[in-house]
Amino acid sequence: MIRLYDYTASANCFKVRLLLALLDRPYERVPVDIFAGESSTPEYLAKNPAGRTPLLELQTGELIAESNAILLYLGEGTPFVPESLEERARVWGWLFFEQNLLEPNVGTARFWRLTGRDVGREAEWESRRAAGVAALEALERGLAGREWLVGDSPTVADVSLYAYTHIAHQGAIDTAPYTEIAEWLARLEREPGFVNDLVDYPPGARAGSATGSVHDRAS
Repeated sequence: MIRLYDYTASANCFKVRLLLALLDRPYERVPVDIFAGESSTPEYLAKNPAGRTPLLELQTGELIAESNAILLYLGEGTPFVPESLEERARVWGWLFFEQNLLEPNVGTARFWRLTGRDVGREAEWESRRAAGVAALEALERGLAGREWLVGDSPTVADVSLYAYTHIAHQGAIDTAPYTEIAEWLARLEREPGFVNDLVDYPPGARAGSATGSVHDRAS
């Protein structure tokens, strides 16, 4: 059975759990407490030199890091990864968009706001929040007149972008104007097997409980 090393409050980790649920694929979950430094131990760094979660361990012992790479691996041979090169390239494009424009901004705005790390760095936080708004506006345009981002059924692009988009409000982003996004989120939530087990950061993750940007420990 495959193993998933993850942290429950990370939306990057959640997106992998979501795809596994949609695929109805069994796996063993190995919790990694990033606030306790469990992703920085010599043992974990031997598995993933970047010290990030999620991390997928195959039955062969092979390891796959980075959330979107894991989605592509798990979705291969299923409808979640299209067969045609043109549609696959469009999926890749949305995955790059997610990791370059949406996740670093929406995810950081959420993390800082929930853990109190926005206090004393309001200008930097507002810059992240504003960039998150711009990313959502782009996603809204990309969904105009479409049920899914690519093709006629959900792909790993939809799964990946769902993870941080559906909690953008936790980063103080008003999502009410984005009607295309709201309908798209609802469609994915109606898919057979859908689960949402993402949790908020625990009390121990409040400001001062960890150093550095813990958000960066989840890829």
